[in-house]
Amino acid sequence: MTLFARCFLLVFCQLGVGGLLSLAVPPFHDLERGFYKSSAGVFLSAALTGGLGTAWLWLTRDASGVGTLEVLLWILFVVLFALYVATLWGEAMAVRARLYAASLLTGAAALAASAWSLFPNTGFVLHVLATFTTLVSAATLGAVTTGMLIGHWYLIDPGMQIEPFHRCFRYFVGTLWAEIASIVAVLAALLVIGVPADRDPLQTHLELLLLRVALGPVAALAMSVMIRRVLAIPQTMAATGLFYIATLAVLVGELLGRYFTFRTGLPL
Repeated sequence: MTLFARCFLLVFCQLGVGGLLSLAVPPFHDLERGFYKSSAGVFLSAALTGGLGTAWLWLTRDASGVGTLEVLLWILFVVLFALYVATLWGEAMAVRARLYAASLLTGAAALAASAWSLFPNTGFVLHVLATFTTLVSAATLGAVTTGMLIGHWYLIDPGMQIEPFHRCFRYFVGTLWAEIASIVAVLAALLVIGVPADRDPLQTHLELLLLRVALGPVAALAMSVMIRRVLAIPQTMAATGLFYIATLAVLVGELLGRYFTFRTGLPL
């Protein structure tokens, strides 16, 4: 069950890293500082759960497969992230910018290390694709969650300009298409390289594969069409509600993807 725990914790790690990345999308000086404090707090909580949970597996499970470098990167990421959040209560802009860049780079490296160690027997090509899909899925999780959070901020500051919401929405749609492209790339690689019959998703886990795609990025993409229309009005409250549903779709898709990994040992 250690593998299941690692797959589950990876979703929290992805949300932490992807959420931190998405905070760079809305213009920092056009929004109230409270938005960044609250949103960064949400993403830091996810990073703490995923990163420290991974470290706990490394400490308590001899056969966890978690590497020492991976654990060190996650601990460093959490520390740097926490320091960045602390700077949001001050005006040390240069320090804040450096901490943001350092924590984001460390988090991306930690995610890459987790993806690399999670698929030990898949070959170089699938290792690279696993790393890519993990990072892209992290960006999608962060993008959709930030879209939902910034929508809530319009309830607090109804006079805020609509452009920050549009920027978050465009970023979210871009990450969705990147995620779809990464899934297609993984499936194409599996068809070209070939896998053992007991791990072939097209033979043994076709239903799970279809659910991962249909309930994940495809459902979220359908919601994005509706979000685009209500933002054109603009109706921020309706857009926020739709972002709730899109967040659920992305999260369900990612959890199904990690369950797919647990069952097959393959990235998706």
